[in-house]
Amino acid sequence: MKKLVSFAVLLAFLAAACSKPVAPQDRLLAHEQEIDALIAQMTLEEKVEMLHSKTNMSSAGVERLGIADMHYADGPFGIREEGQPNGFMPAGWTLDSATYFPTGSALAATWSEDMAYLYGTGMGKEARLRGKDVILGPAVNIQRLPVGGRTYEYLSEDPMLSAALALYYTKGVQDEGTAVCIKHFAVNNQETNRGSVDAQLDERTLREIYLKPFERAIREGGAMSVMPAYNKVNGDYCSENEHLLNEILRGEWGFKGFTVSDWGGTHSTMGAMLHGLNVQMTGSNYLGQPVIDSIATGALTEEQVDEKVRQILRVRFAVEAVPEDVANTVMTSQPESQAIARQVAEKAIVLLKNDGVLPVAPEVKKIAVIGQNAVLKTQSGGMGAGVKALYEVTPLEGITSRAAEAGVEVAYAPGYRNYARRMWGPQVLGPLETAQIDEAADPELLAEAVALARDADMVIFFGGTNKNIETEGSDRKDIKLPCGQETLVQALYEANPRLATVLISGGPTDLQVLEPVSPAIVQGWWNGTEGGTALAEVLFGDIAPSGKLPFTFPVKLEDSPAYALGNFPDKNTGGDLFTLMYRPDVLAMTPEQRQAFIDALPKPVSQYTEGPLVGYRWFDTREVKPMYAFGHGLSYVDFGYGDMKASAGKKGVKVSFVLTNEGSMPADEVVQLYVRRIGSEVEWPDKELKAFRRVSLREGESKKVVLEIPVEDLRYWNVEKNAWDLEHGKLELLLGSASDDIRQTAEVTI
Repeated sequence: MKKLVSFAVLLAFLAAACSKPVAPQDRLLAHEQEIDALIAQMTLEEKVEMLHSKTNMSSAGVERLGIADMHYADGPFGIREEGQPNGFMPAGWTLDSATYFPTGSALAATWSEDMAYLYGTGMGKEARLRGKDVILGPAVNIQRLPVGGRTYEYLSEDPMLSAALALYYTKGVQDEGTAVCIKHFAVNNQETNRGSVDAQLDERTLREIYLKPFERAIREGGAMSVMPAYNKVNGDYCSENEHLLNEILRGEWGFKGFTVSDWGGTHSTMGAMLHGLNVQMTGSNYLGQPVIDSIATGALTEEQVDEKVRQILRVRFAVEAVPEDVANTVMTSQPESQAIARQVAEKAIVLLKNDGVLPVAPEVKKIAVIGQNAVLKTQSGGMGAGVKALYEVTPLEGITSRAAEAGVEVAYAPGYRNYARRMWGPQVLGPLETAQIDEAADPELLAEAVALARDADMVIFFGGTNKNIETEGSDRKDIKLPCGQETLVQALYEANPRLATVLISGGPTDLQVLEPVSPAIVQGWWNGTEGGTALAEVLFGDIAPSGKLPFTFPVKLEDSPAYALGNFPDKNTGGDLFTLMYRPDVLAMTPEQRQAFIDALPKPVSQYTEGPLVGYRWFDTREVKPMYAFGHGLSYVDFGYGDMKASAGKKGVKVSFVLTNEGSMPADEVVQLYVRRIGSEVEWPDKELKAFRRVSLREGESKKVVLEIPVEDLRYWNVEKNAWDLEHGKLELLLGSASDDIRQTAEVTI
């Protein structure tokens, strides 16, 4: 018998089918009536309590009304261990060991939206286990400087790649019921003077380069919270920047959630209240009693407080609070998340160069592993967010384990001293540590390493940086390899030319000396809890390397745009606001003295006169040859690119071609589509990435690949119209395996 559908149900179905999809941000509006009712019951004091920190990692709810506190989880690449209520010192818990995911630049090297989504789900699930509501991440600022202290934490020099990964990271986290706090909004591209520098740039550069990752995560991903950056943009601190927070974020992008300052990044009561900040972290000296006092004098109204509380409560309703008796009852790190970390690590490793040394050949029976970066863990160190990982497989552990399966002997020597300047506490150095980053090669360590290399069938040298060199709070002075590594690798090559170099770092390094004496070079990153396992799989040929560089390796630092134009380093030195929060001499000051001290700090300016010519855009446009180009990454197989078909219409550009794995093992290729303007009247870079896709192929397999560029992604910011605009004309489409490895071209007209 047929089941009859009621007329009411049918009408509801038709209405749902015909209704306009709900915008991601508008999903936060589902509880407006309940929120109105709650606000009506709250006292002014209770409302204001929600506008500032309660502990170092929480802001207050209202217990009598059943509104739970908001709990924050530090770290975009792993849920940070529990700290003490009023600081970052460990609380000493036993169940807060988390999964250490590959850091931002490693995730970006996968060029995979799927990996970014999985990464987000793993982070979101572990945050829930810890009872956290908001993850302070992803960190998506553009990597403008090769020396940037947080290059490892950020994603890419390219806004298109950064935006895609930020979007899917956001979706992954929030699909697990945890909110993201996307950061640092905006133009936070240096650690030098980060608490006082004024980033000055034109509106087109701001829109096309530096805001794109935030825009996609907020408008398409529905990011529920945003962290304004420490710095100023065009004269105003980001935490009270009308243009960024009210005009663009809430006005143009329709953001419905709340903003939370970086720790110590709030600067005034009126500026924050009037220009877009919701929560001061940490302290209440601006968004506490001074708000109540300002209402009493008429400078502010209680309705303004209500609106800020409403925006916080929208997220509180969207993110279910985890009961205290449920949170922290099992280990934070879970096997499912560990498996995700391994998948990301496997796809992140970039083969920069290979003259036949890799993968490890069957005839190799003894490997000399040289360099402390083979044994140093990267889950924590320096200043800023780290992870108390449940475990971390080091490169040496991964190689030794895999070599044992093949009956290969592995010998290890440290080779060089480890640079170990401490950010905090006493500067006590171990026998294999140094406080001098430019220390010459140690003769005894050098001799030991060379002897080991001579006695081996193959040498794997581990160089690069560490968490004391690339760290929040300071930028590198240069990108040279530290502690005599260049001298060491030259000596190793002379002793045994069958040598592969593995770079363990978050950002680029100067390879002018190392490259000629390294037949193979691998960029291994700070690759998470399973980093050593993934690296061994690539070195031994169990999987083909498939990562691609998310930023340019310059030949020398001075080739990069900010250095070439004299825009960096800054001429003045200011103070770091985060550090000032914990300096004993500053803590001893009265609030008035502290403010006077901060006001007296130098106020440096960073000019962005390179405009949109960031990263590869600069190198291509100015015809400066890099060491390794944006998007570069080799494999153990070759890929065939069939003829490209291209078309353009009102909705954008579409291309298709057949990609073939011409090798004898499964492998992934990341295909990249760039656009060059022909005969343009508007100034453009030489070419810009506009689409990409990671494609998995079995040995000998072919697949049809389709790439699309929405017309919105072909627009530019017209400063005269103060709006997005489309320049009609001819486009040259450049399809390839890297920004400097173009395989097919075509022309279309838009």
